[in-house]
Formats: sequence, C-alpha cells, structure tokens
Amino acid sequence: MQEGKKSVSNDYSQGKVWKNIVAQAIPLTLAQLVQLLYNVVDRIYIGHLPGASSLALTGIGLIFPLTALIAAFTNLFASGGTPLFSIARGARQEERAQKILGNVFTMLLGGSLVIFLFCYVFRKPVLYLFGASDDSYVYADAYLRIYLFGTMFSMLGTGLNGFINAQGFPRMGMLTTMIGAILNLILDPIFIFVFDMGVSGAALATVISQMVSAVWVLRFLTGKKAVIRLQRSCMKMDWKLAKEIMTLGMPGFIMQGTNCLVNVVCNATLKIYGGDLYVGVMTVLNSVREILSLPVSGISHGCQPVIGYNYGAAKFDRVKQGIRFTAVLGVVYTIFIWIIVLAIPEIFIRLFSDDVTMIDAGVVALKQYFFGFFFMAFQFIGQSTFTALGRSKHAIFFSLLRKAVIVAPLTILLPRIGLGVAGVFWAEPISNAIGGLACAATMYVTVYRTLGKEESGRK
Repeated sequence: MQEGKKSVSNDYSQGKVWKNIVAQAIPLTLAQLVQLLYNVVDRIYIGHLPGASSLALTGIGLIFPLTALIAAFTNLFASGGTPLFSIARGARQEERAQKILGNVFTMLLGGSLVIFLFCYVFRKPVLYLFGASDDSYVYADAYLRIYLFGTMFSMLGTGLNGFINAQGFPRMGMLTTMIGAILNLILDPIFIFVFDMGVSGAALATVISQMVSAVWVLRFLTGKKAVIRLQRSCMKMDWKLAKEIMTLGMPGFIMQGTNCLVNVVCNATLKIYGGDLYVGVMTVLNSVREILSLPVSGISHGCQPVIGYNYGAAKFDRVKQGIRFTAVLGVVYTIFIWIIVLAIPEIFIRLFSDDVTMIDAGVVALKQYFFGFFFMAFQFIGQSTFTALGRSKHAIFFSLLRKAVIVAPLTILLPRIGLGVAGVFWAEPISNAIGGLACAATMYVTVYRTLGKEESGRK
C-alpha cells in the first residue's frame, strides 16, 4: 500500500516483521543522520575556522551538556508518548492516540520555554561549571546565546516527528529533517564565512533550519494526510495521561540527562588533566560516535512502533521476531564499525580538524573510546524493547546503570589512579560492556522468554 492511506494501512501485524522494521528503520536512520547534520556540520566548519586553532571546537564541546539537556526533555515527552501512541493505534483506540499527541505537543511547547529562559539567564556560570576557560568561553557564549533561541523549534520538530513515523509515514519523517539539515548546510558557510559571523553564524543557521523543520512537522500533523491529526481540542492537559507519558519517557530522559551529566564530568576532568586540547578531542569523539551509532540507533528506534503495535495486538511471536532481528543486525553492524575505526582512525579526526596536535591526541583517544563498540548494541536492543512494551521501570534502571552508576564515577576515578586523560576515554567502553550485557540479559529473561510462555498459554 502507498504511504498515506488511512484504513488498515500501516498495520504492523501484517507482512514480514523484518520488512516492517526495515521500512521504518531506513528512513528513520536517514532522518536521524540528517538531523545530526545540524550540529555536525557546525562542528566541521567551526573546527576549520582560520586563526581559531582548536579553541572554537573546544567551545562548541562545552555546549554539549546543554544540548543533551534539551534532548532529555524532548525525550521525556516524545519517547514516552510515541510508544503509547503506537500501542493505542494497535488496539484501535484512536481517540486515546489523538489525546496523547495533543498532550505531548503541549508539554514540548511549555518545556521548551522554561528551558530557554533558564539556560539563557544562567549561561555564563553554567559554561564555566562545564569546564570553560577564559579562552574557550568566548566561542561557547557566542554560539549558545543564539542557539538557545531555537529551543522551541528543536523540541517541537524533533519530538513530534516521531508521531509521523509512528503513523507509518517514515519517508515523510525523513523529509522533515532533510529540509532543515540541507538548509543548514547551505546557510552555514554563508553566515560563517561570507558574512564573517564565525561561531555566531553557525548558531544562526541552525536556528533558522530548526524553525523550518518545526513548521513542516506541524503542517503535516494538522493536515489531511495524517492518520491521527494534531487538534487544539486535544491539547488541554490531562495530568493522569501526562504522568503516564512521562513515566514511560523517563528512560529516554534519563539517558539524555545522564549524557548531560557525563559530558559535564568529562569536560571538567579533561580540563584538569589535559586542558582545552582534550576538551576539543572529546568534542570530536562525541561527534564521531553520534555519526557511527546512527544505524544501530535507527534500527532500534525503528523496531519500537512495530514491536509496540504487535504487542498491543497480542501478536507475541511477531514481537519476538522483531527483537531477534534487531539484536542480530545491531551486533553485526557495530562489530564492522569497530574494525573500521581501528583500521583508519585518522580519517575521522581530520574530518573535524587539521590541527596536528589534535589529530595525534585524537587518534589514540578514538581507539580507546571505541574499544568493544559492539557492546553498545546490546544496550540499544534491551532499552528499545523495554520502552516499546511500556516496561518503564526496567528501562529507567538500565539507563541509570550505564551512565550514572558506571561511566560518571569511572570518569572521575580512572584518571586519579594513574591513567590520566586516557581514563576518561576508557570509561565509555567499560560501561558499554557491563551495562549493555546486563540490559540485554535481563530483557531476554524477563521479556523474550516470558512472551513465549504467554503465547503458549493463549493457544
């Protein structure tokens, strides 16, 4: 069926499960890749600013905790709402699905205004807390004071786009971010180099692009092609439903919130043991990780509406098929990427900087940071399954375990026992191994095997 038909089209209980997941995952991955270009393109241009050395890139690295905070609140509302939305659609509860969409919109809008005001007013002390020096603060503030004006557009565009994908319009969801990212790609060199705005120009280009993406999403969700439309009558807050949404969205919030925590701890520790250079190196490593983890993230998120729909429709064998397919594909991909990183690490560093000192330090750090990269796939599949089936307590626990319980303490401890800056980079692979295996094993025992018994009991 063509995308856009409304009856029983987009019925994930029909057809091959892996095809349904791939149909969701490919455009979703492309959409996430394009979305990532908003920030990555900025970093690439800024990393090659004439006369700025690595300080401009270091300044942008100081913004990461705040962008993670914005993403955390976006996930709190959106990643909680979209699985509930998918389950409601699978159970043919369209009125409930529409109410979920409306409430998520209201929460995203209100949350974005609060975050903007807080971050803008306190941006100077916050940036110094995050590891800024007097030299790097100049670049960080020039970017942040403009970037924050796009908070509302970023949260609405990113948060509501998931509801387009959950209705079976992944290609339309991909277009949402493609439009903004392509615009950002065009505007960045114009504002940065032609208008000689430097770091401020990169931020302005990003804000304009985010605004265009948000308008595109809202036009679609209020238009005739949407299966479930965004309507004003459903935007009034239902606090019981809001609690349900935020409870399920808490794992996504914690994952991004702990990313904020880890970024702060990393930058502050690196400032002590390595200075501005290594804060810049971590900026590059985070950028590389975001790019290379996109496919496994896309397949994991792509499986959620399919798994959630089939769970709501009591098709438990299809849920198990979706889990198996996602796990195998994720592990195979991450093993392949790990091999590539070990073989040609310098290429990834040079993409963001031509500074010889940063390249030398970055190559060593990249190999450490990506060690055992395939363990990350286990975390993704476990987390995605728990979230898709509404098992928020498990998802919250494993979000906290990997970041707050393992990474952050190790980031502080390892440099102090003689590893220096290397200790900061080794904390990530250690957490991937412990947290990822624990999450996947628990999911297998508590979900996968239980679904098999549940289905047998129904026959």
